[in-house]
Amino acid sequence: MIARRHGWVALVLALSAGAVALLNTNGTGTTPAALDEQLTADMRTTLERSGPEQHQHAGHGAQQEGEVICGVRVYGHEPRGAGALPEVRTVYGFHLCGVAEPGRPWDVAVKLAGPVILDMTTDPPGIQVVEATADVRFIDRLHEMFPPEYAEVASREALSEAEAAELRRRYDEAAF
Repeated sequence: MIARRHGWVALVLALSAGAVALLNTNGTGTTPAALDEQLTADMRTTLERSGPEQHQHAGHGAQQEGEVICGVRVYGHEPRGAGALPEVRTVYGFHLCGVAEPGRPWDVAVKLAGPVILDMTTDPPGIQVVEATADVRFIDRLHEMFPPEYAEVASREALSEAEAAELRRRYDEAAF
């Protein structure tokens, strides 16, 4: 009788664990954390492949020769319920990129930074940075372009300390 009771308890625990795992993967086999990691990697790769000549925002034209090295932070994506990378149409985040010219230290490198939107429906993904205009302040433009919950985060948070440290390490490796 006790063995039978333990068997039922084990069965209930196993079914509960399976249900939790299924809920945490959105039924797609991809966990939200894994999707965030994929989106972070894709955002970094997209920005680094774009080249310095394509980073023409905030009134700066980065025409220098060098490798673009970026740190990124993903704030969120649309549709919000997407469970796998192919379902994601738009990614909202922050980028800080440096153009790693040979022998040029980080402190004097050309840098490009700010909130960014990736259009994942195109190949390569489209890049749109948030910029002020002559008539629209930066914070107002941010709220025009980002959904409210992501705009709120973007107005107060940039890279994590770990991401910033990794960006500097990768930059120094590329420049020296």
